[in-house]
Amino acid sequence: MKHSDLSMRTLSTPSPALICPPNLPGFQNGRGSSTSSSSITGETVAMVHSPPPTRLTHPLIRLASRPQKEQASIERLPDHSMVQIFSFLPTNQLCRCARVCRRWYNLAWDPRLWRTIRLTGETINVDRALKVLTRRLCQDTPNVCLMLETVTVSGCRRLTDRGLYTIAQCCPELRRLEVSGCYNISNEAVFDVVSLCPNLEHLDVSGCSKVTCISLTREASIKLSPLHGKQISIRYLDMTDCFVLEDEGLHTIAAHCTQLTHLYLRRCVRLTDEGLRYLMIYCTSIKELSVSDCRFVSDFGLREIAKLESRLRYLSIAHCGRVTDVGIRYVAKYCGKLRYLNARGCEGITDHGVEYLAKNCTKLKSLDIGKCPLVSDTGLEYLALNCFNLKRLSLKSCESITGQGLQIVAANCFDLQLLNVQDCEVSVEALRFVKRHCKRCVIEHTNPAFF
Repeated sequence: MKHSDLSMRTLSTPSPALICPPNLPGFQNGRGSSTSSSSITGETVAMVHSPPPTRLTHPLIRLASRPQKEQASIERLPDHSMVQIFSFLPTNQLCRCARVCRRWYNLAWDPRLWRTIRLTGETINVDRALKVLTRRLCQDTPNVCLMLETVTVSGCRRLTDRGLYTIAQCCPELRRLEVSGCYNISNEAVFDVVSLCPNLEHLDVSGCSKVTCISLTREASIKLSPLHGKQISIRYLDMTDCFVLEDEGLHTIAAHCTQLTHLYLRRCVRLTDEGLRYLMIYCTSIKELSVSDCRFVSDFGLREIAKLESRLRYLSIAHCGRVTDVGIRYVAKYCGKLRYLNARGCEGITDHGVEYLAKNCTKLKSLDIGKCPLVSDTGLEYLALNCFNLKRLSLKSCESITGQGLQIVAANCFDLQLLNVQDCEVSVEALRFVKRHCKRCVIEHTNPAFF
């Protein structure tokens, strides 16, 4: 009898209460759907239950009163079809399905369904949830979850270093980790993950205000051979709103994460041009870079960014108030394959900067020069005559723009799909002209006479 109890406990499945608070309203389909509610109170509790009986016994799904043929319809679906249906369910609902009957239990824990764990909600005891889930997923391969590749716990504010340590210990094949908004995690926990998960390529720690660096633990650095070096395989890194990140921290990140292709440093307000210099020494493969709202970044920083040359496709320098035409010239001269540029709020940019950009980056598809009061119709003319593939253009609050400039753009950029002219002095006739020539263009404006 004791042996039987032990066996049942080994096969136990986490309760839905593990990953969603009690009294939760009806679930939503889709693995990415949110399951949190602002009206929910109380603590989420981790519970473990034995596998359900073979027959359907829950009152909500009892089908005894229906004809036998209808009752058996879902049972006729083959296993692969059931697994396909289950693949659309979020983590908490997958656990609920595992409690319906023994067949569903076995199907719900099919390893193919557990390449991703996605938990959401501020009240979730996410540390305990991760511990119980990984323990169950390690059942066939003791101590490691070989199938788990993605963990998303964004917005789970109760996540701590303990939860990340569980991931680091049990998920050696992890490739993607998103912990945005989890402000209780520290550098040490992140170091554990990147050191013990050598295949990690995508890391989102945006809003994690205590994270100031990405590096290997000291133990991991010592174990690595000189031939291997001290490198981390991360290619995508989002450190938006990591307010305490400084140049020295960026230096360490660059030295360890040399394979970076996508880097987002929005509102890392302590970064300067020196940090960008470190970045360009080590990370020469960056395709997308955002330093929006980094107020200390200037033309010297853009000179460093220009060293990426034709590899750079996306650049955001919005609200970098120290950037002028000089910095734009550097980027335009060397980064000829640039597709996206956000320079909103860079008030030092004039028509001369736009001219140089248009003549050198002719494949530009998206440009935001809103709140650049020195850009006028002359700059728009250069864009229209050189950037024929332009699809998105934002001129919000550009005081010097008139309807004439818009008409030149519309007459040459037929593929324009989005035009923002909010708070611009533009006539209704000009807006109608744009609509006639750019059939698919959505115009965002503040002119009540145009509809």
